[in-house]
Amino acid sequence: MRVRTDDEIYRIDAVWLGPPRATFPWRATYSSYLVGFLIFIFVLFIQRRVGIAFNILPTAWAIVITVFLTRLVSRKVNYEKGVVHLFQHFWYEVTGPRASTAHRGGNVRNEHVRVRRMMPRGKRRGGR
Repeated sequence: MRVRTDDEIYRIDAVWLGPPRATFPWRATYSSYLVGFLIFIFVLFIQRRVGIAFNILPTAWAIVITVFLTRLVSRKVNYEKGVVHLFQHFWYEVTGPRASTAHRGGNVRNEHVRVRRMMPRGKRRGGR
């Protein structure tokens, strides 16, 4: 008797390859398309805030940056840790409590500094 595990369920990838008889040359999950769309909107927003005009070349660069960032994010996503958990983990890392590294003021002393009442001999002002 053969016992089947549920591992085969996880081998199935929720992938949209495109319309029938005209598939895309890449494999991307549904979540990758959503993440890519959100990253593209964010990159366009940043470009406008920086002052880059809405033209063909900046939009093409936005697409390139979006593809790069989407692939980077998609490498970290699997069936055990979804996209929401990835961003939630990032948020917890950014806003988590940190050890205080601020230095408090110490004792300031001037006993080691010699103070003279008179100017030392040598070169004086005025060329004398």
